[in-house]
Amino acid sequence: MDLETPLRSLLSLLGLDLYDVELAKGTLSVIVTKEGGVDLESLTKANRTISEWLDTTDPIPNRFTLDVSSPGLERKLRTPGHFLSTVGEVVTLRELRDGEPTRRLEGTVLSADETSVTLNDAEHGQVTVAFDKIERARTVFKWGGEAKPTPSRGKPKSSSTSKKG
Repeated sequence: MDLETPLRSLLSLLGLDLYDVELAKGTLSVIVTKEGGVDLESLTKANRTISEWLDTTDPIPNRFTLDVSSPGLERKLRTPGHFLSTVGEVVTLRELRDGEPTRRLEGTVLSADETSVTLNDAEHGQVTVAFDKIERARTVFKWGGEAKPTPSRGKPKSSSTSKKG
């Protein structure tokens, strides 16, 4: 069942873009984005619009829960388009390797196409991974700049002496 095409059309009317849609474990997850970020009002409108469309068209035969959200700071990467949109960003992924242990990679995405992603991993250098060998992947959000130095614990504090006079 193609939910992506009708959902993309519905969301475009609200000024939103469809980032991802997935039906798993009784939940229809619809992830939306928009230039400048998604606010609560946009999510509420999207939820109502999609819910009404689902009630009318009934494309999913079993019971399910609808979950409409934004991708968040660390967004899940599943499709070639997701990886194409992350060129220049840091991602982490788990690579499935035939006959070898799964390998965790983290680095800046250098390029992506319809079949694979190439990243500059800190430990392994430039690595190209086929999408069918990716167990899971997501972007990595780094908080702020450098950590501020903290006062050393147990360091003696300067003392002042007072003289009685």
